[in-house]
Amino acid sequence: MNKTKYGVIALSGIMLLSSCGMNNTAKGGLIAGGGGAALGALVGNIIGKSAGHESRGTIIGTAVGAAVGTTAGVLIGRKMDKAKAAAEAVNNAQVESVTDANGLSAVKVTFDSGILFSTGNYSLSSTAKNNLSDFTNNVLKAYPDCDVAIQGYTDNAGWKNSTQEQSVQKNLTLSQNRADAVKSYLLSQGASTSQIKSSTGFGESDPVADNSTAAGKAQNRRVEVYLYASEAMIKAAEAGTLQ
Repeated sequence: MNKTKYGVIALSGIMLLSSCGMNNTAKGGLIAGGGGAALGALVGNIIGKSAGHESRGTIIGTAVGAAVGTTAGVLIGRKMDKAKAAAEAVNNAQVESVTDANGLSAVKVTFDSGILFSTGNYSLSSTAKNNLSDFTNNVLKAYPDCDVAIQGYTDNAGWKNSTQEQSVQKNLTLSQNRADAVKSYLLSQGASTSQIKSSTGFGESDPVADNSTAAGKAQNRRVEVYLYASEAMIKAAEAGTLQ
């Protein structure tokens, strides 16, 4: 593919990402019609780079390796709209639409660490367990053809008697433990082991708020859960059988 074509696809991806007023169904049709998985891989890289991690965008979603047709994209977008609505009904969850590595609609659910964990800890509170149980029963079980990726984060607070480098590593381990704690609890509530594709800790990287304030630190201590179209969902959409 020449540079001109790459530029057109990149521009299409950027225009798509800025279409905030569109629901997943409309986006699904535009993305699929614009090049399917090929466009999606590039959009995934754009997402990753904008967050400071070139690989993050591309790890959300499976690499199907085939173009997704316009009709299939609309069907998948419609299904993800329903999953998003179900997630929005879960207490203490912030929900938004994103684009996965295939250029298809995905749903990002953020759980704050202040709700899920105490500072420096990865044990789930009773409130967190209730919220995650609700999430499992009303979202994961209701939409088993959505795959899941879990990402854990921390603020940049240092650890006692540790150098900055040691604190960064400890925060990375803490974020991994938090992601794994969420995964383990979702599985204990009946989520399928085949549905949860990954749980990854990113430590204090990719802050979403100012770490110089207590409020900002609280926002950065978080767990993100991504729902995206499984390969089975994509195949069903292509066959016209996705409900």
